[in-house]
Amino acid sequence: MKKESAKTRAEELAGLIAEAVISGAFAPGFRLDEQMLAERFSVSRTPVREALRQLAATGLVEIRPRRGASVARIDSNELDMLFVAMGELEGTCARLSAMSMTPIERRRLSALHESMADLVAGDDRPGFADANLQFHALIYAGAHNKVVAELTSGLRRRLIPYRQAQFRAEGRLPRSHAEHGAVVEAILAGNAGSAHAAMIHHMTLVESTFEAYAAATAA
Repeated sequence: MKKESAKTRAEELAGLIAEAVISGAFAPGFRLDEQMLAERFSVSRTPVREALRQLAATGLVEIRPRRGASVARIDSNELDMLFVAMGELEGTCARLSAMSMTPIERRRLSALHESMADLVAGDDRPGFADANLQFHALIYAGAHNKVVAELTSGLRRRLIPYRQAQFRAEGRLPRSHAEHGAVVEAILAGNAGSAHAAMIHHMTLVESTFEAYAAATAA
């Protein structure tokens, strides 16, 4: 139980640090001192250390021997390339899912999408973000291609802080849910081309929403 609690604290802390980075509170190159973070967020250094390791896996933080952790300097062109690659991989998963998902998998995807409407109605942003991870994971699995699913999951981990930030933008939840709806409709109909196009469109809007949110918070 203690391990599970520590993990939850580290994940929550990783989200708070990521938010500070994306908003510009922690600028590129800023040294992320463990003691400073522990005092700032009123936690021990153990979850801080784990949170920094999680963020290092996404590329948002750099950890160097004897120099500690610092905010990574991410070129906007590189981030754009990551989002484009993410969109292509997600689109491929949606296309393959439209062709390969079993009836049970299709029902699970549809049920999850319907349940997310309640999260939208309640403006439950953390809940929607968690369900969003499940939604996309079902589509990766539904592609029934282990190589594509692993590549997509790996790239998603690198972009999680940026993708999660979009949900803090005003009005994003209902728009995201509607975009999901187009993807689900195409997958359930077995329309591979439409599923691919709907997912590419969704990912394009994810990136543009993040960019607008980041610009607004940094201003």
